[in-house]
Amino acid sequence: MTEVRAKKALGQHFLTDLNIARKIADALAGGTPEAPAAVLEVGCGMGVLTQFLLQRRDITTWGVEIDRESIGYLHDRYPDFAPRLIEGDFLKMDLGELFPEGLRLIGNFPYNISSQIFFKLLENRDMIPECVGMVQREVAVRIAEKPGTKEYGILSVLLQAWYDIEYLFTVNEGVFNPPPKVKSAVIRLRRNEVRQLGCDERLFVRVVKAAFGQRRKTLRNALRAAFGDFGGMEHPFFPRRAEQLSVPDFVELTKWVAESLGESRSV
Repeated sequence: MTEVRAKKALGQHFLTDLNIARKIADALAGGTPEAPAAVLEVGCGMGVLTQFLLQRRDITTWGVEIDRESIGYLHDRYPDFAPRLIEGDFLKMDLGELFPEGLRLIGNFPYNISSQIFFKLLENRDMIPECVGMVQREVAVRIAEKPGTKEYGILSVLLQAWYDIEYLFTVNEGVFNPPPKVKSAVIRLRRNEVRQLGCDERLFVRVVKAAFGQRRKTLRNALRAAFGDFGGMEHPFFPRRAEQLSVPDFVELTKWVAESLGESRSV
């Protein structure tokens, strides 16, 4: 069976270490053999992770793969899995239509779309209780980081608002074919108890993006560039910078922005 050629345009780096693949598969919670949980592997590649997922009886494994060469390889190697292997672009999938009962995500995520995968996770957060993914180490650090560091950013705030995040372990370059130029890491996200933030959630996203869009500036200047001068009003957080605010701080700031915009527009 001919191996699949890794394609740079698809961000493919195929994991070759079976022990790491097993650890990734084991990190994901499941259901029970009587009521298995639906799991979607994003980017199955040559099935190194897939094989360990298929061994579990507490999950029903689905896959999505955009590379036709990989699709052919997987059909040949795992014929029983073929009916649950979707050919297409994960970012364009309607997850609610395909998995109305919800699903868990897992994968060795392609480096070039890892952030987009997490934004799609956020869009479908109420139907995805868990995600285990291998990404570039710097992305994993950014997602799991706490306030007060230069790595803390937009993805940190938005994901931590809805998920509890664990940095599980680092993966070295040599266990991939071809080896990437950077280290990787595996992280686990589990949906927290938050169902509503207590503020306008669309505005929350806008405030977070505006704050980090000019992260070297104080919040006063960063937010005024995006929203105007708030009728000359000031918030106690204005002298700070974006990376100094926690998720609850951003919720508080969003409520203040909403009130201030309402008042300034009514003047």
